[in-house]
Amino acid sequence: MSSLNLRGGFYTEDHEAYRASVREFVRREVEPHHLDWEEERLVPRSAWEAAGANGILGLAVPEEYGGGGEPDFRYPMVVAEELATIGASSYCLGLRLQDDIVLPYLLELCTEEQKRRWLPGAASGEIVLAIAMTEPGAGSDLQGIRANAVRDGDGWILNGQKTFITNGINADLVIVFARTDPDAGSRGYSLLVVERDDPGFSRGRKLDKIGLAGQDTAELVFEDVRVGPDNVLGEIGQGLIYLMQRLPKERLSLAAQALAAAEAAVRWTQDYVFDRTAFGQRVGDLQATRFELAELETEVEITRAYIQNAALALNDGTLTTAEASKAKLWATEMQVRVTTRCLQLFGGYGYMNEYPIGRAFRDSRVQTIYGGTSQVMKEIIGRDIAGRYPKDATR
Repeated sequence: MSSLNLRGGFYTEDHEAYRASVREFVRREVEPHHLDWEEERLVPRSAWEAAGANGILGLAVPEEYGGGGEPDFRYPMVVAEELATIGASSYCLGLRLQDDIVLPYLLELCTEEQKRRWLPGAASGEIVLAIAMTEPGAGSDLQGIRANAVRDGDGWILNGQKTFITNGINADLVIVFARTDPDAGSRGYSLLVVERDDPGFSRGRKLDKIGLAGQDTAELVFEDVRVGPDNVLGEIGQGLIYLMQRLPKERLSLAAQALAAAEAAVRWTQDYVFDRTAFGQRVGDLQATRFELAELETEVEITRAYIQNAALALNDGTLTTAEASKAKLWATEMQVRVTTRCLQLFGGYGYMNEYPIGRAFRDSRVQTIYGGTSQVMKEIIGRDIAGRYPKDATR
């Protein structure tokens, strides 16, 4: 990218040493295989275990449970950046879903017994995690879910269906968002943990997506699944609150992945246009191309500045829901714009699957949908703005 090093002062020597380790892991364990995973439409279990063995998974898990004991969000950003350089979007999403989105629930809500049962496997890659919120008839409006659990002695009987579940086929442990009291309003939802071999738990279709082909996105079915008291996460009735509390990190994770992917797309494009000639000169020397490259690099670098500030705020525990929503809204929409324009500069070759820009173009599109659509992000940000102007009840 440009000579302006926005990483200076953000990443320390420790982060860069970790980057070198991640880069070697990507070169050795991912680059030779990730296109095969796309063809097979599934990342194998061995790739999860390799990530665990090489310190790519479970960095935030305390050392006493087999993890790295390092919660700094800058380390996951390094992983996203290095995987983006080879276009391994499907693999990156699965890892980040596990570490950035699902793992915080276990770290912050588990009992001591649950931590000892689940955290070592999550850190080693032997336990693949998923979270099941979305249903066929309920996406952005989580209070519209129909999955429900009713009391059964000291446990619960869970019924329902979930869809669009990332890591759904590989998952060994699924946190299920379910209604446990239909009369309690927002306090009528809970988080229940279902494990791979629980009777009544089954996988539906592995969904056929237009992008992220290697990412196992699935339908999950729960038919009279008995969830014992040892598999209740946190307190009954607090499920919706738990989700809302952890959404900022989820959205920042998606924003960081979007930034990394867009940066990679711009680098591929710059390399391509200055290696290819047209009309007797390098394509990159044409004024129209230079102007396009100028806009692309500017968008990416300005986005990085915001994401870096948001990451530091997350580390400090001060990142707000609105700020995370801004990061997710801007970075994912930027990713779509940038990859589309980069593909154009590749010409016909950009439309070929053998070029990473074509795969990046397809993979980018869902980013503005999952984790909260761009429209939902705008609503959250808009409500935050409106909240600064209290209504005058006398008018």
